[in-house]
Amino acid sequence: MSEARDDATIGFYGIEADAYTSRSKPATERLERFVERLPLGGKVLELGCGAGQDSEAMIALGFDVTPSDGTPEMAAAAARRLGRPVEVLLFGDIDGHELYDGVWANACLRHVPRVDLPGIIARIQAALRPDGVFYASYKAGTAEGRDGFGRYYNYPSAEWLSGAYGHVGWQNVEIGEAAGGGYDGLPTDWLYVLATKDS
Repeated sequence: MSEARDDATIGFYGIEADAYTSRSKPATERLERFVERLPLGGKVLELGCGAGQDSEAMIALGFDVTPSDGTPEMAAAAARRLGRPVEVLLFGDIDGHELYDGVWANACLRHVPRVDLPGIIARIQAALRPDGVFYASYKAGTAEGRDGFGRYYNYPSAEWLSGAYGHVGWQNVEIGEAAGGGYDGLPTDWLYVLATKDS
């Protein structure tokens, strides 16, 4: 498995796209914390946009949003919802320098292999403008593995995740923890990361 793709995980989301996107709701509280740190009308890249509900909310607030997803079926569902093209973008293909004021990656980087995650985070950091804001969420754990649907998860601890973000190029990296759930209906411990790039 490389940073480009995991066929089993992408395959799951392709097959389950309709069911998955029909139950999605905006990540309201954490999305509010993210957007309040952005400049008015700022440019945002959303990774793993799923049904497009978070992009839709940010567009309604006046932000210049580029939604993307690594699964073609998910991207198509989001495009129907948003009425605009949605790019099929794998994390390993993120490229560019100081293009975005914010990168929103809700519940998607959890599928990046641990060995590849620091490199993906570095790509995102490079794509952010100075003072740019980066949000991501992960299912917490102690060892990488697959769930009952065959999806790969990196299952990091807060300490491991802090190391993956590194200590260079960020003004701060805030890691919060909360109990929640997931598609499988099981209780889940989550880690929420809000990082701000250096000025």
